[in-house]
Amino acid sequence: MPQRRTIISLLVVVLFLPLHFSMDALKEGPVREALAQTPDNETCLACHGEPWLEPVTKRGQTLRLYVPKEALEGSVHEGFSCTNCHSGAKSFEEVPHNEGNPLTLRCAECHKEIAEEYLGSVHGRNQREGDREAAFCSDCHGGHNILPPSNRDSKVNKFNLSSTCAHCHKGGVMLQTHHVGKPEAVEHYVDSIHGRALLIDGLVVAPSCNNCHGVHNILSSENKNSKINKDNVPKTCGQCHVLVEEIYNQSVHGQLLLAGDERGPTCITCHTSHDITSPKDPSFRLSIDHKCGQCHEDRLERYRETFHGKAIALGRSGVAACYDCHGHHDILPASDPYSRINAGQRRLETCQQCHRDANSNFANYIVHADHTDKENYPQLYWVFVFMTFLLLGTFAFFAFHSILWLVRSAVLYIRDTKTFREQKVETRTDEEAYVRFRPLDRFLHGLVIFSFLLLVLTGMPLKFYYTEWAQWLLDVMGGQVVAAILHRAGAIITIFYFTVHILSVLHSIWTDRAMFIDPEKGRVTFRQIGNVIHGPDSPMPNLQDVRDFIAHQKWFFGKGEKPQFDRWTYWEKFDYLAVFWGVAIIGASGLVMWFPEFFTRFFPGWIINIALIIHSDEALLAAGFIFTFHFFNVHFRIEKFPMDHVVFSGRISKAELLHERKRLFERWQKEGRLEENKVKDEWPSWRWIALPAGFIAFLIGLGMVILIYMAMYTRLVQG
Repeated sequence: MPQRRTIISLLVVVLFLPLHFSMDALKEGPVREALAQTPDNETCLACHGEPWLEPVTKRGQTLRLYVPKEALEGSVHEGFSCTNCHSGAKSFEEVPHNEGNPLTLRCAECHKEIAEEYLGSVHGRNQREGDREAAFCSDCHGGHNILPPSNRDSKVNKFNLSSTCAHCHKGGVMLQTHHVGKPEAVEHYVDSIHGRALLIDGLVVAPSCNNCHGVHNILSSENKNSKINKDNVPKTCGQCHVLVEEIYNQSVHGQLLLAGDERGPTCITCHTSHDITSPKDPSFRLSIDHKCGQCHEDRLERYRETFHGKAIALGRSGVAACYDCHGHHDILPASDPYSRINAGQRRLETCQQCHRDANSNFANYIVHADHTDKENYPQLYWVFVFMTFLLLGTFAFFAFHSILWLVRSAVLYIRDTKTFREQKVETRTDEEAYVRFRPLDRFLHGLVIFSFLLLVLTGMPLKFYYTEWAQWLLDVMGGQVVAAILHRAGAIITIFYFTVHILSVLHSIWTDRAMFIDPEKGRVTFRQIGNVIHGPDSPMPNLQDVRDFIAHQKWFFGKGEKPQFDRWTYWEKFDYLAVFWGVAIIGASGLVMWFPEFFTRFFPGWIINIALIIHSDEALLAAGFIFTFHFFNVHFRIEKFPMDHVVFSGRISKAELLHERKRLFERWQKEGRLEENKVKDEWPSWRWIALPAGFIAFLIGLGMVILIYMAMYTRLVQG
């Protein structure tokens, strides 16, 4: 190739050098006159039609000098002369005819109106300011092969336009040297409902870039005349969505915008600009609360405290989103009779979209209620205050109690480690054992463990929806729908074991009804009933529990001997009664939320709000108490660590009776019931199943309480 260039150069010198000298002598000669004429295409292509002509760099721009002879074939400029567009050369004498701007095109001479629009656009303005990277005519329409927009091969054909715009707006030098507001606009558009409709489904009515941004008159969104200026967006979208624009203009949002209020949201506020998805797409439903919350932050905060809000935040798209209640484009003030949330029939109709059996009371459920607002929601406020004090009071009391116990046990362990260990080993290895729990009691406690863990695992993720572990845990279970089914299954098991226990107690009372007969009077008396109910074998509290509690506190501080207990300790009685309280409170509130349409037949709609507060706080109290203080009393104490087997085996060794429940041993001995209560069950044959299962349950509970405390700490820190 270099040799070829050298030969051609020599030929040019040999052929044209004599002519050059002769032209100086010929002032009016025919050769001079011919050369002074504007060169035709053949003359231009004599050089530019040679493939070996390499690109050159001029003023930082790469110029492709090679132009195929067939470049203009089929173009809208077919038949045009090169100099019709290229103004760099006036005559052949001006070779190399690139002293000026070689890219100066003469498009404006034919397209005057379009040129004026372009000069006023963001691209034209940048060109005038010397920005050579700003889009020029040839960047969009092409160079020599310009085709009409109707041609499918045209760069500005509707199906190709996004690719043409992407040359600058998707990457390359443009994004490295310029500030582009939305560098991923093209990619988002291609994946949007508009892009898929046009590029995949082939719907020519679907919008492309120019439908929203304009053609030659593209302006910045900050320009009041821009098609994508906030004030003009509804009209731009209304080019296709005519009815939607009309409805929007009548809505509270449209009225704000028409009144010049900048707070008024437009189409792109909710639907975004380029990555528009179908409102039926789950991703749209899952993101709409965040979009609405950009303006209605206080409402979003309260919405997130409802079941709907938490479920949406956790990725469940099948529950009510903001627009299901407030409307889509037709959002109106609640005072407007046509508003979907207008008190009365309209609100009820809105609720009945999902809750078919909803009634007028149900429709009065307070969606965005603030339970900390004493003035507007007093009934919710006082319930919240009560539950908060109950939660904090219980935790504070038992935290102090557990710390004192732990410290006292640690001091004794350090002082006399050998004795402490010997006693612990003795209680575990003593083969002489007595029955503490019947098989039925152990079976019911197994149901308590299973159902309680099930309820906590499926319920706490909803309460602490803002944590990563909540989402992970729901995903492991198969999603919120599965978790909801499992949660209700846990509730049914709870009702079952509670009912069986009550029936067993009633059966025992009937079987042993003779004990209610006063031996002195020979008949049933209230005094004898009280003696039985508050007797040593009853889990109901009595005065002895007060004495035991006081003695225990003295022992904590080293002011007295360690108290000996009977069949039930005061903390065990508290745990037992707490189950009654918890099942009643959590169960009743849970049923209200499970069957809200039924209960609102008899109660006002805000009963659902109260049920949510009670259910949530009481569940937190139960989980925190069981996994912390109950676990400490039963398993975490140095004397019991790592786990007490009694609830699974039902047996207690003679050594443990003498160390901790000496009063029970002495009472049985006095009553002659020691032999009667000796172990006669099959525990050794199935302990290898029960203990691992119990230990797994213990670890699950321990893990859950750690996650709960972490979530509470995160909420407190983040406010």
